[in-house]
Amino acid sequence: MSTKHPIISITGSSGAGTTSVTKTFENIFRREGVNAAIIEGDSFHRYDRQGMKVAMEEAARAGNHHFSHFSEESNLFAELEQTFRNYSETGAGKFRKYLHNEEEAAPYRQEPGTFTAWEDLPPSELLFYEGLHGGIKTDSVDVARFADLLIGVVPVINLEWIQKLHRDRNTRGYSTAAVTDVILRRMPDYIHYICPQFMRTHINFQRVPVVDTSNPFIARTIPTADESIVVIRFADPRGIDFPYLLSMLHDSFMSRANTLVVPGGKMELAMQLIFTPMILRLIDRRKRAL
Repeated sequence: MSTKHPIISITGSSGAGTTSVTKTFENIFRREGVNAAIIEGDSFHRYDRQGMKVAMEEAARAGNHHFSHFSEESNLFAELEQTFRNYSETGAGKFRKYLHNEEEAAPYRQEPGTFTAWEDLPPSELLFYEGLHGGIKTDSVDVARFADLLIGVVPVINLEWIQKLHRDRNTRGYSTAAVTDVILRRMPDYIHYICPQFMRTHINFQRVPVVDTSNPFIARTIPTADESIVVIRFADPRGIDFPYLLSMLHDSFMSRANTLVVPGGKMELAMQLIFTPMILRLIDRRKRAL
């Protein structure tokens, strides 16, 4: 954690909705005039798309049928920790981009599924990370300790799978069988690398559908926001103005002393109300320290 160079980290699995949460933060940064340097977790994968395919085939031949993007072996955890450490100490660091598709790759004249070259982070007031491992901790690295605000985005798992199935089929052209195979292959790493992060987060947002999602592999549509509730858990509820939040978020209620439940359609508003003052406090603390 750093007073002069704060870090906000959003962590969640593939299909969890971290990209949508990032847009909410970008809106806050824009509205409040906060200059944030943004890095994506995908840029810290060890392999590009073709390299990952080769690595998976080699792992399978060696008897490992669970090699995935979630694991330590396929990510640059040490480099991610170093980026967080450098930024927290100096406000500087290196970043690159993973080019997911033709649209992202075109400006760089590269193939989709490749990385751009490493370059210096631009001058900024805070660092914002969004990806799979923003709260990772292993025997050799501890990324979570550098986050001033660590947020988990954790839909109940059936909903997470539905979102992933629909995204990968509609935007990436994968078959249901192919996506299902990925889900099964990733499960051991999901349990060992993804789930433990959510006990280190400061706040978790968990969307829970109120419609039947008992078989996510045949769901024709993603449950809408109005067909969901959002469970918001605060690791430390001290200083959170729950009466104010309840008054602003109609039809919300407290399920525990540290847990707020809001209608799914009000998730973005809840984030705006909760995170705007937190971000402003980080920036004010930074200005005072400088």
